[in-house]
Amino acid sequence: MKRYFREFYRLKYSSGARSAMFQGAAIPAYTDYNPIRINLVYKRKKEALSRETEVMNAEKRSFFSNHFKMESEKTVILNASNALVIKALNEKVDGIINLKKINDLKSINHFLREVNNKLPVYGLFGCCVEPKCVRKQKIFNKLPPIVSHAFYLFFYICNRMLPKLPLTSKLYLWLTGGRTRVMSKTEAMGRLYAHGFQIVDETRIGDNYYFVFHKIKKPLINHVPTYGIIFKMLRKGKDGKLIYVYKMRTMDAYSEYLQQYVYEQNNLHKGGKFKDDFRMSTLGKFLRKYWIDELPMIVNLLKGDIKLVGVRPLGAHYLSLYSGTLREKRSHHKPGLIPPFYADMPETIVQIMASEMRYLHSYERSPFKTDVKYFIRIFHKIVFKHARSK
Repeated sequence: MKRYFREFYRLKYSSGARSAMFQGAAIPAYTDYNPIRINLVYKRKKEALSRETEVMNAEKRSFFSNHFKMESEKTVILNASNALVIKALNEKVDGIINLKKINDLKSINHFLREVNNKLPVYGLFGCCVEPKCVRKQKIFNKLPPIVSHAFYLFFYICNRMLPKLPLTSKLYLWLTGGRTRVMSKTEAMGRLYAHGFQIVDETRIGDNYYFVFHKIKKPLINHVPTYGIIFKMLRKGKDGKLIYVYKMRTMDAYSEYLQQYVYEQNNLHKGGKFKDDFRMSTLGKFLRKYWIDELPMIVNLLKGDIKLVGVRPLGAHYLSLYSGTLREKRSHHKPGLIPPFYADMPETIVQIMASEMRYLHSYERSPFKTDVKYFIRIFHKIVFKHARSK
């Protein structure tokens, strides 16, 4: 019983829970004490709500006012880090604004799942994040050059790497309560897309990026985040068989959920890559240029999931850009480690499809001869003509 009331009073007096209680919300009881259910109703709801909005400056208020009905009872403004606060909200909510940075949420994915569950389809969610580039610049501005680099490395390991490793993530949560995570804008957006949200608007105010998302679907049920330098991607192999393809990480975690967003914003660059892809890290650009990121695919080659020369295994979004005829023909063949792309070096999506179709037609007539011919052509392009990936 004491455990229940400790949580009750923590919620009651925390600034993050205030707006939830002013909605007349029921604080959920622990499962051991289901008969107990306490409803909190505060008579001066508008005055209480204004205390939460005090932390908004005019620029933030103007940004959120473009999308939210700020005075509506169906819009809730919070400064919450715990998912219990979201769970305690009134069911009739059309918009949630959380002024607490995503970096400081105790359990980010749990929090976003609760927000998704609480909002109707196309319900709005406002949030903010302090990107790692800003955190880095703050440290470099305060400390001398050599000290700043050493301190940032230590800070990065403690607040970026430890929260993501299985053996240290719980220790990190116990020590910090989930606060001060180092997070990129890419990861923050990717997490929201993975949890069924789509971006409506964004802006930078001070040190933080502020977003407005709307809910378009339920969170991905089978979503399992990966953070290691080597990760696996789900792809379609021969006859539609799902295979995991191994690669070295060239982007931040959760980047894969932003493919459609990046395509809609920037379209494709020459060579079929996404144009101005902000998800790419500096190290990632180097790894991709010299195909180092694809070395782990040798594991797939040894397992028999792919062959040495063949069409590249693609993600669902990129594959959807292909014609139905080519998608059907691709499904009858194993994907390859070395794609025919590097024999022809096409620049547009139409040229890429034509290149793959020529390879597949030739392979169906003479498999061994075609792969040897293409391997020699690709080797010549890379070694003697210095062809590089972009």
